[in-house]
Amino acid sequence: METTELSAALEAILFAAGDSMEMERLALVLDTDLGKLEDAALALGTALSEGKRGLRLIRLEDRLQLVTAPDYSDMVIRALEKRRNARLSPAALEALSIVAYHQPCTRSYIEKVRGVDSSYTVSFLTERGLIEPKGKLEAPGRPTLFGTTEDFLRIMGLRSLDELPPLPNISEDEGRAALRMAIEEKTEHSEE
Repeated sequence: METTELSAALEAILFAAGDSMEMERLALVLDTDLGKLEDAALALGTALSEGKRGLRLIRLEDRLQLVTAPDYSDMVIRALEKRRNARLSPAALEALSIVAYHQPCTRSYIEKVRGVDSSYTVSFLTERGLIEPKGKLEAPGRPTLFGTTEDFLRIMGLRSLDELPPLPNISEDEGRAALRMAIEEKTEHSEE
């Protein structure tokens, strides 16, 4: 199958799936190798972004997904009568950051870092689909380990956790200010 036909088949599968799909599975279904699939994905992504189209192709680690182009998201929300997600509170952002940088981690670890009870915040982030259980810690009580989700990557505009900005030295005032600015910048970017 040539790249153009492979791109069209990839677009059809991802549109019908309505969710992300593993690239290995896509290569298997399309009877091609990962290199050709990468080329087809690049061609599809370019065609969608350059053609003033309503969809975009995104990559989330080893998965691909078709999503709404940012230019049309407000119209889609109105058409589907969905409310725009509320901003995350500073407490939720703080807990989410701890999970993102230290995953998998337990609720008690989050509480230790934050210095306050985080039961509600962890439940809230789990309900919003930003974090999820990733197993149990081999310790007394077998506490749940939490990690971020694909939705976290999608909302934050990241392809993988490797794209998270490096943590500054927060033992200094300058480091805390840099961390606060990085979080605000990511939050503003994700809401556009």
